[in-house]
Amino acid sequence: MKRILLVLMMIAAIMAGPAQALEPVKIGMITTLSTKAGYLGEEIRDGFQLAIDQEDGRLGGVPVKLLVDDDGRKPEKAKQIAERFIKRDGVKILTGIVFSNVAIAVVPKVVRQDVIYVSANAGPSLLAGKGCHKNYFNVAYQNDNLDEVVGRYVTDAGFKNVYLLAPNYPAGKDHLGGFKRYYKGAIAGEVYTKLGQSDYAAEIATLRAAKPDAVFFFLPGGMGINFLKQYAQAGLNQTIPVFGPAFSFDERLLQAVKDAAIGVKNGSQWSHDLDNPANRQFVAAFKKTHGRTPTLYASQGYDAARLLGSALKQVGGDVDALDALRDAIRKADFATVRGKFGFSANQHPVQDIYIREVIKDADGNYTNKTLKAVFSDHSNVYVEQCKMD
Repeated sequence: MKRILLVLMMIAAIMAGPAQALEPVKIGMITTLSTKAGYLGEEIRDGFQLAIDQEDGRLGGVPVKLLVDDDGRKPEKAKQIAERFIKRDGVKILTGIVFSNVAIAVVPKVVRQDVIYVSANAGPSLLAGKGCHKNYFNVAYQNDNLDEVVGRYVTDAGFKNVYLLAPNYPAGKDHLGGFKRYYKGAIAGEVYTKLGQSDYAAEIATLRAAKPDAVFFFLPGGMGINFLKQYAQAGLNQTIPVFGPAFSFDERLLQAVKDAAIGVKNGSQWSHDLDNPANRQFVAAFKKTHGRTPTLYASQGYDAARLLGSALKQVGGDVDALDALRDAIRKADFATVRGKFGFSANQHPVQDIYIREVIKDADGNYTNKTLKAVFSDHSNVYVEQCKMD
């Protein structure tokens, strides 16, 4: 009887082993899927999911399960989702937050719980500097980056009196701060609007009266659509050129704005026309799956998944081996759609940053064309403020 029992126990152990090995790694995605900014989260989710689908439900050969929930652009709701993912679902890796105020509310608490957070978008200065943490990585950018490149470009182009506009929340201040860091001319005005605002008549009237020679604005999602349309309706797009970061000129936003955005130059770390194997493959696959050109948000979601895949492969899917998992993420051993990519000491990207121009292509689509790289191997100014344990 003892021998039979022993054999049965051995069979049970053999059967249990593979089942445990095949248990998928849960990845929690907290993102914005509702409100007028909901398409931003859709793009991040769709890019991330594409990477999983291309490996038949795996990342780096490791089975994964993506849990997605909508934060509604509300910090408190995002905190509740994070807590549920961690406590109920046992999630050890989080990603997906779009807005910086939401990231600031969520990230510091979750990383102190030995949870890895990989940002596929928001990159507030606080989390790059004094609020950095060994469990926090950003695969997209530091907020200031895409404005710094425009500040340099606008200065080199000879503009000397620029009007600034952004929403009044952490990312808005970071973005205007980044532009001013590299822009050497005068500031005709600096205005902070309500987050989610739709009517810009008062701001446009004040802007017109200031008589700047250019406008730089950061208004992502629906905010950018409304501003650009109203700016064109006021006739100002014919006399005062507009500049901004890529967030206000993504491929889906342009289909809503149309001619009002043609000719606008914007800064980005990625564009669909970057000529490298990983990007060509990604853009073609995304178009085939979704029937549209991916935005930079989709590219960031895709790269976040590929980064995590490279790390999961190195640790054999063992997310409890936290030191090894962090080391594997830092290596960034994956083929990025940007062509080259690495992490700075504060675990934010070191990458090339480009100027793009909004055009209407031969098929009548509104899109971006890469003009040139203005920065090579660009990091961020907050590295020295970051003191990790």
